[in-house]
Amino acid sequence: MRWLGKSAKVTTRLNSIIKILIVCGAWIHAVALFAAQPNILFILADDLGYSDLGCYGSEIATPNLDALASNGLRFTQFYNTSRCWPSRGALLTGYYAQQIHRDALPDVPGGGGGVRPAWAPLLPEFLKPAGYRCYHSGKWHIDGKVLKAGLDRSSHMNNK
Repeated sequence: MRWLGKSAKVTTRLNSIIKILIVCGAWIHAVALFAAQPNILFILADDLGYSDLGCYGSEIATPNLDALASNGLRFTQFYNTSRCWPSRGALLTGYYAQQIHRDALPDVPGGGGGVRPAWAPLLPEFLKPAGYRCYHSGKWHIDGKVLKAGLDRSSHMNNK
């Protein structure tokens, strides 16, 4: 009888240690998973030329933006449309503005009256399942309300 009591204590301790190891392993895995994900910051500024930032060769000092760009990915071939809403649509979908009906083409519905095709989801729809939080500040000019496009928060007044 005495031997069975010690065995039960050993088994209980082993179960506790195993549970602690499982919790620690899950915690370490979660920390590694979130640490491996890079932060993503898109900045789209109207009326900003390619070489208006120091990181692209400007004579104007832009130290904060240069610091962000020094350790990140910088676009070197993004074609804007010289208007804000088609450029925003292209950036957030990865398609040309004409493909997503944000810019007019002969015999293709587009411009401000066009509806973005269902096959052209916005970037937040890809980032959210990967665990990213998506925020927006500034003009929207894409489709409907900002928060309906998969963003968590927005400073845009139409969402209030």
